[in-house]
Amino acid sequence: MVLEKFNDQTGILETLFNGEVTLLEVVNYIIRTKENKKYPRTLKIFTDSSDAIFNFSIEDLNIIMEENLKSLKNYSCIIDAIIVDNPKNTVLTMLYAKLAETKKYKFKVFATKEAALDWLQLN
Repeated sequence: MVLEKFNDQTGILETLFNGEVTLLEVVNYIIRTKENKKYPRTLKIFTDSSDAIFNFSIEDLNIIMEENLKSLKNYSCIIDAIIVDNPKNTVLTMLYAKLAETKKYKFKVFATKEAALDWLQLN
């Protein structure tokens, strides 16, 4: 399951990946973000996937990356901090970080919420 809520006080889109998370759920989340006209054009995202099980493959990362590139056309910049805490999610997330490197998209993996939010505040 993927749930998101924009925090007006912090200016951060807070996203929760919980339980089994499929490729379709991730793609639909990216599309919802792409189509949202109310979010700031420099969008900061905090994603907590500490209770998630990613049910997609390394090959699926290209599909996620392609959707993200489409979404970036609607934003000046997206800055995304994600918490991961299991080996499979860490591997998928680290590979995605390498694939997704662009000037308009900053993506970094963290072990704690505090470190992720600190990084978002600095960027």
